[in-house]
Amino acid sequence: MTDERDPWFGSAEEIGTRLSGAGYLADEHVCSVLWLADRLARPVLIEGPAGTGKTELATSTAALAAARLIRLQCYEGLDESKALYEWNYSKQVLRIQAEGGSCEGWAELESGIFGDDFLLPRPLLTAIRSAEPVVLLIDEVDRLDVEAEALLLEVLSDYQISIPEIGTVRGARTPMVFLTSNRSRDLSEALRRRCLYLHIDYPPAEREREIVRRRVPGISEHLAGQIAAVVASLRKLGLREPPSVSRTLEWARTLLALGAEDLDAGLVSESLRVVLTRQADIDLARDHLNS
Repeated sequence: MTDERDPWFGSAEEIGTRLSGAGYLADEHVCSVLWLADRLARPVLIEGPAGTGKTELATSTAALAAARLIRLQCYEGLDESKALYEWNYSKQVLRIQAEGGSCEGWAELESGIFGDDFLLPRPLLTAIRSAEPVVLLIDEVDRLDVEAEALLLEVLSDYQISIPEIGTVRGARTPMVFLTSNRSRDLSEALRRRCLYLHIDYPPAEREREIVRRRVPGISEHLAGQIAAVVASLRKLGLREPPSVSRTLEWARTLLALGAEDLDAGLVSESLRVVLTRQADIDLARDHLNS
């Protein structure tokens, strides 16, 4: 096991205040889960629709804690050589050639080419071995194959990695770990048991209005409220790809650049391509506006 680290935050209220100061508006439930994760040194599995701030919560937490952010971007086909470690094969070959016949046998040669000088750490091993505070972000874990997901279990259980050639690598301290999922597939129960669970959905219109006001300097409260209300209505239409919070902010910046002070159906219709990315969704939204 890694050494226990001192808690980074004093209370859930402190987390909420500091996140708010950094521009991330988190509700009480989010702050409570983060506080528990900090106290218990447990990973946090964050699920929810794409674009609701799951990744940004991890990056904001790293910034608040003055911790190094190490990110593993998951994708289908990811294996241990990209997630955990791999050996520097070219360097090993050069060492073997340089040794020539000077080694008495394979055992002596093997001990020389399987060590730190030849080990290429990937994100998980880098996070485990770090002596400095670390936030480990395992992003879009639902994109992993089931087999690759199993690579995470030892890391998340004991914060250690077994390397056959050199043994078990145990870290100097426990990182704070976030896993994000857009729910494209069900994750295993073994993975879920190792984590505290957090669901982040699209924010209510009032909260999204405040997010727009904070993240888009110069926008009026009136226009921010209209934008949030329109986006909330669009998400109720059953669109294939509902607008994310990041799309809301991009739309707000676009409208501000156009000099808009008030939304009407025509302006919304003309600018829908900023907030929606599929033609079928745009057509459905326009039909809704016309009706």
